[in-house]
Amino acid sequence: MKDSLKEFIQKNRSDFDGQTPPDNAWQKIEATLPKISKQVFWNSITFWRAAAVLLLGVSCYLFFVRNNAKPDKQDVAALQGFNDLEKYYSSQISEKMNLVTHYQAKTGLTEDEITQNLKKLEAMYLVLKDEMKKSPTQDVRDALVLNLLVRIDLINQQLNKLDKPATGEQRSI
Repeated sequence: MKDSLKEFIQKNRSDFDGQTPPDNAWQKIEATLPKISKQVFWNSITFWRAAAVLLLGVSCYLFFVRNNAKPDKQDVAALQGFNDLEKYYSSQISEKMNLVTHYQAKTGLTEDEITQNLKKLEAMYLVLKDEMKKSPTQDVRDALVLNLLVRIDLINQQLNKLDKPATGEQRSI
């Protein structure tokens, strides 16, 4: 059937080319088609612009509300408990660091790997402390306490290392 239509068109090509449709042919075809509203609400640009503005507004509101939210009472209590722990552990660290500095000055030793690790832990501690001020959560609090405990352990290792060469001397804590 496809071939017969093709043959028919090729044989009668001159008849098709010679005729022109009447001027009102397209108007008649358009009149028989069902009427469709030209403005569809979902496809309008105004609708999508309004939706974008609304989405932007809600996003900004949520961003600022969540970032400026005040910590609840439980977080404030955790922060207060942490302040007590921080004071205690910081005093322990200060005392032991004074001993390390005293031993290093006495023996003439310079900084070693443990001292460098202590400096890195101090830097991480400061970052965690800033995070604690921004959002006091239990995870940040635990990380800060762990940092303090690791620093105390490293200082104890340093003291043991410095105390070994001086076997005859007793250290006072």
